[in-house]
Amino acid sequence: MIVSLGCDHGGVDLRARLRDRLMERGYRVLSYGPEDETSVDYPDVAVVVCRDVIDGRADLGILVCGTGLGMSIAANKVPGIRAALLSDCYSAEMARTHNNANVITLGGRTLGSELAWQIVTNFLDNEFSGGRHQVRNDKVSAIEASYMKS
Repeated sequence: MIVSLGCDHGGVDLRARLRDRLMERGYRVLSYGPEDETSVDYPDVAVVVCRDVIDGRADLGILVCGTGLGMSIAANKVPGIRAALLSDCYSAEMARTHNNANVITLGGRTLGSELAWQIVTNFLDNEFSGGRHQVRNDKVSAIEASYMKS
């Protein structure tokens, strides 16, 4: 599996820890963003990661900023992206199994690295369950499509 992983200056440390652990687990990682706390604009990084997912260069995406909020807002503007801001393991599982999220966002300043890793593994270790959840996901996609027609 290929994971596209990006951060702004608020997520540098967490992104580095996640990148190392993902690679130890055998994932191929595409990594974006600064290597130090040099200020960058989170929407720029969010778009790169989301394009990887939409264009098929990555299976899933992970975005990290200070709170995860900005990355979540930016990612969800990209058609076809279903980004979930996560802060607990149960929501990570539900984001995949029920909501078919293809990107998650995390707060580098709000989560400890161990909890963040547990969230990431819960997300990656699950798959979309389809069924009744597909109907709901189709409705969300229809909302997105209705606003793109103009």
